[in-house]
Amino acid sequence: MKRPARTPAGDAFASFAISVIRLAAHLNAAGDALAKPSGQTSARWQVLAAASHANMSVAEIGRILGLARQGVQRIADILETEGLVRYEENPAHQRAKLLMLTPEGEATLHDIQIRQAAWADALGAEVGADDLRATTNTLARVLDNLARPKASRR
Repeated sequence: MKRPARTPAGDAFASFAISVIRLAAHLNAAGDALAKPSGQTSARWQVLAAASHANMSVAEIGRILGLARQGVQRIADILETEGLVRYEENPAHQRAKLLMLTPEGEATLHDIQIRQAAWADALGAEVGADDLRATTNTLARVLDNLARPKASRR
């Protein structure tokens, strides 16, 4: 079967999208490797980090991370069982509790962040800060476009 014809911009976007998908897989694997010495996974690390930034519900964390609430709930429950997070009353919502780090959760997150800082410093130096900033700006533009309703993208 013959591929549909695309414009040069469409070809560029398709290559970009494939590269981002491949990058996501590598970042997930690297995240797992960075979190493993602390007994965590990349997904658990993301939830710990989100909970450390602000008082948020599981649903809010899911929205920020682009994950389903149910998946975040499952991870949060595991983290609670491990004593790394706790649920607290939410003055803005009767049923949606806030996810808070415990002192053990803060220590675990800090351990992971120390390893991540060294890893990011080394990789950032190899690729170059200017190139990474330019790529981040392009990625932000693509994300903004994808977040807009379809009708306004035409």
